[in-house]
Amino acid sequence: MRGQAGWVFAATLAFVAGFVDTVGFIGLFGLFTAHVTGNFVLIGASIAGSATGVFAKLLALPIFIGVVAITAVYARHCERTSRAAAPAVLSAQLVLLGGFLGAGVLFAPFTEGNAPFAILTGMIGVAAMAVQNAAARTVFSELSPTTVMTGNVTQIVIDVVTLGEGALARLSKMIPPVLAFAAGAIGGGVAFAAAGFLSLSVPILGLGALLAASMRLRTIKTV
Repeated sequence: MRGQAGWVFAATLAFVAGFVDTVGFIGLFGLFTAHVTGNFVLIGASIAGSATGVFAKLLALPIFIGVVAITAVYARHCERTSRAAAPAVLSAQLVLLGGFLGAGVLFAPFTEGNAPFAILTGMIGVAAMAVQNAAARTVFSELSPTTVMTGNVTQIVIDVVTLGEGALARLSKMIPPVLAFAAGAIGGGVAFAAAGFLSLSVPILGLGALLAASMRLRTIKTV
């Protein structure tokens, strides 16, 4: 996926990741759903007595690993059979994000991070973003990473100060997702303050648009 379509896909997915990660962090006592390894820091903080929800943060990693494995196996199957994986992967993430929204609306407000329904809601969110993390390495591997921005920002700074070979091409590829992720994080905070878990309707709409576009692209390629 190249050109304008690739730019739009990467920016939209990054916006979704920033938005969902922020909603999970605010609504579920500091649980990271997209940047799942960030939960290790919060587990340490929980041990020191300055954070809550340690069980949810511990459970997030095996849930994340399991969903990544399933997504990767499916993507590999599609590659071997010359099938388009993007529509199914985006559909799966869309369904899981819908479940995240539904559970959040149904069970919130949560009293503490280790409450059973808080853990259930968080794990649905983690599963949704695990699909996107896996897809970023498989189905959308030609795009800039869309869930964790540290590597993108590091490469942007290196390219700006060195202007090495291919720097301009990488900058044009990486800057839009970084900006979109930041916009999603800010938007997620503002929207959650106004509408709670209903704010997840915004990234769901964005994913729905990408799903429609991916199905259209698949149709065009088979004509």
